[in-house]
Amino acid sequence: METHGTIFYGKQAAVERIVRVLAGLAEGLGIHATARGFEVDANTVWSWRVEAAEQLRAFSASFLCDLHLEQLQRDELYAVLRALKAGEISDDEAIKRLERSPYGVWTAMDPKRKWLVVVEVGSRPLAMAQRVVQQVTQGLASACIPLFVTAGLKDYGTALLAHFGHWMQPERRQDTGPLPELLYAQVVKSYRRWRIVGGKPRVVFGTQLAIEPVLAPCGWTINTAFVERLNLDIRQCVAAIGRRVNTLGQGEAGGRDQLALFQTYHNVVLPHASLRQPLPVPEVTNGHGSAKVWRPCTPAMAAGLTDHVWTWKEVLMFRVPPWPQPQTV
Repeated sequence: METHGTIFYGKQAAVERIVRVLAGLAEGLGIHATARGFEVDANTVWSWRVEAAEQLRAFSASFLCDLHLEQLQRDELYAVLRALKAGEISDDEAIKRLERSPYGVWTAMDPKRKWLVVVEVGSRPLAMAQRVVQQVTQGLASACIPLFVTAGLKDYGTALLAHFGHWMQPERRQDTGPLPELLYAQVVKSYRRWRIVGGKPRVVFGTQLAIEPVLAPCGWTINTAFVERLNLDIRQCVAAIGRRVNTLGQGEAGGRDQLALFQTYHNVVLPHASLRQPLPVPEVTNGHGSAKVWRPCTPAMAAGLTDHVWTWKEVLMFRVPPWPQPQTV
């Protein structure tokens, strides 16, 4: 009964072994490397990841509700999947395909608390931009409209208007306009030989005077530095999305499962050095080391959703409350 309602129910393998296997996947090991390291069949590792991803999506959904966010940075990163015959092309051709690859990972994060709000895998830019915005709006508190900062992809503006816009009736034609509370800025990047050489901020909705008070308390300007740093973490912890690796993903389903592990691991398990909190009274450590003056902090703790750093076992043993079923007519 202790494991009922979790992925451990009915398993013959020990709980600790399953936890270590899934922790290895969350830290960036591929399925076959994890299987070799823990002497588990690769198909078993794959099935454990599928079950864990399903539970962790429900776990994240139980936390991502009634959020009060001041800022939100969004970005996308691409990867050559095995479905594009990776391995049969040269490095130069892989870079070209990388630019037009139909598969991408779309993220949205709170830069202040480092909370990864949305992570999705998809192919169509406009449809994915709308899906990400929709998931963000579902988790926001009532009447909360944060400052949005993205790269120069034009589809973000269309998606924001679809969710935060209202109909206007100009003199000669009918059109849509943003809500007065909606603030949206872009960082338009310039490239040279496949490398970023500069970026120029641009205000799309709202004004510069309205955006500055939101960024001023943290001493920031319009930027996407935090979500780009998150992209680096994703490439390091999701083996199939890393550059120049031999663990290319099989498709959207596998990438989505691996990203579900990363999202929960990033939000509630992994402490972030930039979020650490000073202790009111230094704590004496064992041995002759200096006193402990900092308390580790995760994005979930910074957002006020929990009061401690969760262990990976604690997350996987958590029984997600049942969700109301849709009413049938």
